[in-house]
Amino acid sequence: MLVLSRRKGEKIVFPTIGVELELLKVQGNTARLGIEAPHHVKILRDELAAVPNKLEADDYASGSAGSRHLSHEMRNRLNKATLALQLLRKQLERGQAEHAESTLQNLLFEFASLEKQAAEKPEPAPPPGPAAAHTLIVEDDPNESALLAGFLRINGFEVAEACDGEDALEYLSMNELPDLVLLDMLMPRCNGRQTIDAIRRTADFRELKVIAISGTSPAELGVSIGPTGVDRWFQKPINPETLVREIVGEMSSVA
Repeated sequence: MLVLSRRKGEKIVFPTIGVELELLKVQGNTARLGIEAPHHVKILRDELAAVPNKLEADDYASGSAGSRHLSHEMRNRLNKATLALQLLRKQLERGQAEHAESTLQNLLFEFASLEKQAAEKPEPAPPPGPAAAHTLIVEDDPNESALLAGFLRINGFEVAEACDGEDALEYLSMNELPDLVLLDMLMPRCNGRQTIDAIRRTADFRELKVIAISGTSPAELGVSIGPTGVDRWFQKPINPETLVREIVGEMSSVA
């Protein structure tokens, strides 16, 4: 765990990945952070400026820009850093100082890991949720799962978590069905493709809305988008604000 103490005006710098964090202001239990990041990590610049236009935001969220060239491991690292940053922003806005401190340490750890990975192997350049929405997150990385769950909960979602497909199928068989399943694709024991196949084969589950969140693509794994596969596919690193907006749209369309 990376633990750092900074005074107002001091920076935490990760030169290899081009990220700088600066403590701009501390007032009571609230801190304001400034973040500089390279262009291919657009969502990480959300603390400083809005995304220039909707088209660019949608391109980034779908992985159609330079982020396509990132490795699967780097996508996961970026995804966790992005989730931590967005959750941190929400917590600071709401004065949740104790929770924000823990999330900040999470964010710094992910940036430090990205810095180390980039130094070892450089990469090529490249509205609130419905209160009753019950979402099952299926993700084998507990840190990433906790960050996404925290972001969804702070946006009004009820969230359950499963560590892999086998755990998810057991949850579905023993609990009230969720409104939505957010499914990672590369997992031990029962992976994403096996999980979605099992869901679509089971009469009680097959109408579930399933959204894939993965560093891979549907073509790589042979997963279809539609009634026999997943309903949507988001490629990591995701923009969690966009994800929430899209989930709300999906839920509204079937309401």
